[in-house]
Amino acid sequence: MKYKIAICDDEQNQIEYISSVVSKWSSQNGCACDINVFNSAEAFLFEYEDNKAYDILLLDVEMKSITGIELAKRIRKDNNRSEIIFITSHFEFVGEGYEVDALHYLLKPIDDNKLIQVLNKAADKLSVEPTFVVISCEDGTIKLYESDILYVEAFLHYIVIHTKDKEYRIKESISAFEEKLSGDFYRIHRSYVVSLKHITRISRTSVNIGNLELPLSRGKYDDVNRAFIEHN
Repeated sequence: MKYKIAICDDEQNQIEYISSVVSKWSSQNGCACDINVFNSAEAFLFEYEDNKAYDILLLDVEMKSITGIELAKRIRKDNNRSEIIFITSHFEFVGEGYEVDALHYLLKPIDDNKLIQVLNKAADKLSVEPTFVVISCEDGTIKLYESDILYVEAFLHYIVIHTKDKEYRIKESISAFEEKLSGDFYRIHRSYVVSLKHITRISRTSVNIGNLELPLSRGKYDDVNRAFIEHN
């Protein structure tokens, strides 16, 4: 597996040290790492707008202007499931990490063996990561988890992916996108692919996702019923 890792710290010596330990960990584990370094939260966010598909984030808590905690909160607004590791000089910030589901806090000066242990822990969690698809949309490149997708709707030259929190419009055919999805999804109509886990009702002519009613193509009632029962 290849990991995309960001290191965000306003001290250059810390960036260099952490980068060297991450490279050492990568060699020891035989895994490829794409390491991206940033000397401020603002610099990170500038790139993050175009590419949100990070696996591991190592964030300095006490950065100027935008702190590591504030940066993590911004990232979590996108429902981002990256593993976040905070780096700090002060114990009092530790409690704030629970708000953003931080994996660990590392106290400065960082022990390289401890950092390697935490990176191993992050890799273990990522190895059982839920199924996802990577999409390119106006928000940039995004890792979208299948569990968050409610249904996909086709229009003339694009599709809209409806999730629990927002919608993503991408230029792709619904058939091409359907092929990227797992067996947890079903094509109920030429214009709709739905998540079987989010179906709440099936009738002869429609399928409900919560209170939303979507059309069911003629002749598909038995097949979608069977798929729904087997999935559950």
